[in-house]
Amino acid sequence: MSIKLKPLGDRILVESLPAEEKVGGIYIPDTAQEKPQKGKVVAVGPGNKENPVTLKVGEEILYGKYSGTEIKYEGCEYLIMKESDVLAKCK
Repeated sequence: MSIKLKPLGDRILVESLPAEEKVGGIYIPDTAQEKPQKGKVVAVGPGNKENPVTLKVGEEILYGKYSGTEIKYEGCEYLIMKESDVLAKCK
C-alpha cells in the first residue's frame, strides 16, 4: 500500500490493527472492545538531527491508549503521532 501522506518531523502515520475479538473462548462484541493499542506504521517523517526517526514502514508497534491524533484520509482512518509516543515494537 502506498500512501500519499507524508508526516513531518519526528511524526509517524499509523494504521490501527483490530482489537482482540475473542478472549479465552468468549467473543467480545464491538461495543465492549477497548480502543486498539497496536498498529502498523504506514509512513514516517524525516526526523531531525537531534531526533532521527528509527521506525520503518511496515513495523507493528504498541502505543498508549490516548496517543496520537485520529485523522481520516481517502476514506481510511489513521493515527498521526510522535515517535516518542510509541511504547514498543512488536517482533
